Amino acid sequence: MIHVCPLSKIEETVSGTGAERLITLINAGTPVVRPASILAEHHLRLSMNDIAEAQEGMTLPGQEHVAALLDFARNWSRARPLVVHCYAGISRSTASAYIMAAALSPKRDEFELAAALRRASPTATPNVRLIALADALMDRRGRMVEAIRGIGRGAEAFEGAPFELALES
Repeated sequence: MIHVCPLSKIEETVSGTGAERLITLINAGTPVVRPASILAEHHLRLSMNDIAEAQEGMTLPGQEHVAALLDFARNWSRARPLVVHCYAGISRSTASAYIMAAALSPKRDEFELAAALRRASPTATPNVRLIALADALMDRRGRMVEAIRGIGRGAEAFEGAPFELALES
């Protein structure tokens, strides 16, 4: 199971789910305290800004970020849950949850998976750049991008409520 949360809910989400792995997608320099129950080697930190186009002084999500995310997910035993978070739990983390679910359940329909994401989180607004990069890396021929565009922008919120996304439908 993949659990998604904002930065402010890491500790309670990790402890409440019994997660063994943690993925952080956040701006460089933002302090993040890794819960004591997560081993350092089970924590992936990807420093990037929540942007879709290059902006001066900001880190654009890149292919290397998505490749690292996919590698980390594929090396997860799935014996215990994984938690992914960004600052608000709305964009980078929801994109990453969708990407990992698509990678770990390769026969799952991209549109059904996007609909499941929307049902799980009314605020999810996945970062389109991360989705596009993953779509290309996984040779999904635009289906991931189209599916995420199909669910539209999520409801406005300062931060999203923690939710889970199942790997199988």
